[in-house]
Amino acid sequence: MDTRTDEIAAGIYRFSTLHTQVSPPVGMSFNEFLIMDDEPLLFHCGHRAMFPQISAAVARVVTLDRLRWIAYSHVEADECGALDEWLAAAPNATVAHGAIGCGIWLNDVAARKPRSLADNEVLELGGKRIRHLDTPHVPHGWDARMLFEESTGTLLCSDLFGHVGDGPAVTESDIVGKAIDAQNKSRAMSVTPATVPTLRRLAALRPRRLALMHGSSFAGDAAAALGALADHFAAELRASVG
Repeated sequence: MDTRTDEIAAGIYRFSTLHTQVSPPVGMSFNEFLIMDDEPLLFHCGHRAMFPQISAAVARVVTLDRLRWIAYSHVEADECGALDEWLAAAPNATVAHGAIGCGIWLNDVAARKPRSLADNEVLELGGKRIRHLDTPHVPHGWDARMLFEESTGTLLCSDLFGHVGDGPAVTESDIVGKAIDAQNKSRAMSVTPATVPTLRRLAALRPRRLALMHGSSFAGDAAAALGALADHFAAELRASVG
């Protein structure tokens, strides 16, 4: 498995590895993101077994001792399996998460004390601003959250809109249909009364890019894509009680 590196927005790098054993025959990409600035931030740690490969790819963009922040959405192997390895390799980095994520997991397992972020709190990386957004159970997990990089309008949205295959690093094609198809097959995303309001809150940020954990990132009217996904889940919830 090769890890491909692409700059998907100014100073935002995507590290993508296609796992062909997942969803064969097309496979599924697993993506980490690096936000370069005075205080670089890594979003997603990847699987522990993949750490040597992923860290080598990241190190070709920035030396690991320059990493200042490590982040992820929710507890899952592809999100934070290699957390301890990253903390060991990046001695100046602090893992940052929401209060729920710190309370239910990180305060106990992280090798160094984590930084707890309030909902809507901003991390200043230098020129870039990272807004922390609590999104419980979107895409899944009580501790789920997303990050919004304001200068590029990039929403780092974890498994949201995830789809199979090995497409381009960035696409302007429709991703809503692919996301719905993947959800219908996997039922991986929690759909609760909070799902639609959460998606509409994200749409109100007017993001211009969506950085996906699985599949191509999206450039275009991301607010419309989020709104369309919200409409789909609203209809699904109505049907479930009708």
